Amino acid sequence: MADTKTAPSARTLRSAGELACASVVAPERLAVLEQVAARYAVALTPAMAELIDPDDPADPIARQFVPDAAELVQRPGERDDPVGDDAFSPVEGIVHRYPDRALLKITHTCAVYCRFCFRREMVGPEGVRPLSPAVLDEALAYVARTPAIWELIVTGGDPFVLSPRRIGALMDRLAGIEHLKVVRFHTRVPAVDPEAVNDELVAALKRGGKAVFVALHANHPRELTPAARAACARLIDAGIPMVSQSVLLKGVNDDAETLAALMRAFVETRIKPYYLHHPDLAPGTGHLRPSVAEGQALMRALRGRVSGLCQPTYVLDIPDGHGKVPIGPAYLGDGEVADYRGGVHAYPPKD
Repeated sequence: MADTKTAPSARTLRSAGELACASVVAPERLAVLEQVAARYAVALTPAMAELIDPDDPADPIARQFVPDAAELVQRPGERDDPVGDDAFSPVEGIVHRYPDRALLKITHTCAVYCRFCFRREMVGPEGVRPLSPAVLDEALAYVARTPAIWELIVTGGDPFVLSPRRIGALMDRLAGIEHLKVVRFHTRVPAVDPEAVNDELVAALKRGGKAVFVALHANHPRELTPAARAACARLIDAGIPMVSQSVLLKGVNDDAETLAALMRAFVETRIKPYYLHHPDLAPGTGHLRPSVAEGQALMRALRGRVSGLCQPTYVLDIPDGHGKVPIGPAYLGDGEVADYRGGVHAYPPKD
């Protein structure tokens, strides 16, 4: 599966030195950032580089993609496989944690590399090897011989870095698996490389007759540029529904105003907010991780003040493979219920 689109990579910034040359980071930061880049992959597309204000040390786009010396600090509890993928991998490339759905990690390459990535130890040029044709065959054979798998989530890495030809070939192969009904792609590409969402990609996704969904990962409303919204429209207008997933990140979207603007931007783009992830315990990501209590307070701030269409589910992936659970604030207690303003009322009402 090494066939990827090459045009964007020729323009993507892939080292601390290139970030400095492009004035994304100050030259005096170069030495320490090179230490970070030696451990964790770096890639910043032109679409994202254009959004960064180099004069703002707290820029929320830079905070997601530009290396930070804090990544060299590993806090207690952080681990290389924070969500326990390895324990639920029956064959290489597949994670089968929940009965009716499985992940296919078809590539370990991304268009951009997030500084909070929970798979940061395996993605990138120095990460886990790409799936060979034989390994992909075995992964798809596992899906075919496991009738409980109703949905396949194609992830990585980012599957949209693969060429339309490769994606179309995958969809053709999945078409022959009768019990598989839904194929979901998780990607950042419509926002970080909008031009890559072209007619060829859309046609490839529609091959095979499965119900196809695309989950867009974005964390700040500025990422949903006019070009990104147009890329999403190309998918949605072709009959491919979209949902969102975001990560709650300190200094990026951990205030009610920004989080509300992000969710509204999704809905305006015809993307249904789906998951707001509490950050996983990946190495060197503690500086980006707010507390669960802070996240619950933000979800409470959204409730009642922002349209129900804009409400994601706040979730935590329990470490070591125990699965995702919703961790939003509770409103119903023993004989009482809280309203969105903080008022408490008896329920059932007392006559």
